[in-house]
Amino acid sequence: MTLDLTGRVAVVTGASRGIGYFIARELAAAGAHVIAVARTVGGLEELDDQIKAGGGQATLVPLDLADMAGIDRLGGAIHERWGKLDILVANAGVLGVISPIGHVEAKTFEKVMTINVTSTWRLIRSVDPLLRLSDAGRAIILSSNAAHSARAFWAPYAASKAAVETMMRSWAHETQSLPLRVNAADPGATRTAMRAQAVPGEDPETLPHPSEIAKRIVPLASPELKETGLIFQAKHNRFVAYKQPE
Repeated sequence: MTLDLTGRVAVVTGASRGIGYFIARELAAAGAHVIAVARTVGGLEELDDQIKAGGGQATLVPLDLADMAGIDRLGGAIHERWGKLDILVANAGVLGVISPIGHVEAKTFEKVMTINVTSTWRLIRSVDPLLRLSDAGRAIILSSNAAHSARAFWAPYAASKAAVETMMRSWAHETQSLPLRVNAADPGATRTAMRAQAVPGEDPETLPHPSEIAKRIVPLASPELKETGLIFQAKHNRFVAYKQPE
């Protein structure tokens, strides 16, 4: 079945490259007006060109997600222009370093938590009222299997993804009686710059391209989606509950 998002408004963070870039393109191709958020203006402009070439529409928002007041203003601007939000894709994130936990510098740890956790919470706080105004609000929080594997040397990133998954589940419980559906997406190992930073000796050609992963994640924005509070594993095309709600 072809996904039809005509008339829907979607926010995608980290939209200038990688998985976020291709999620934004897929949402626009399905008819959504994409509010593309990223720090890199050049990447956003390239995205805009691609979306327009495909007949879609986008609004570009150059924003560093460390700017918490900027995130607050984003919600206000969306409310003023559209009066609601239908889709949130919280994709932006940083790796930090792959290092023994005792060797991680404080500023590195704090940056990972600021971008991966605090800005995600701030974004949720900013757009939650707008998603509640949609007839079928959908929130997709990008996570990682690192949240569960607790691999050696990945502590800051793994902890940050465990935190956002927990926030996602709590938010899903709070909104389960509403039309809003809230889920996390674990893309698995993907051919991105972050993956190359984390595993520099890996052959990227052995990994799926981010465009392939984006196609699997975008159906989570469907108004027909029933699931909430779960993690979607893009690699296996399945929902899982790592911890069943009590």
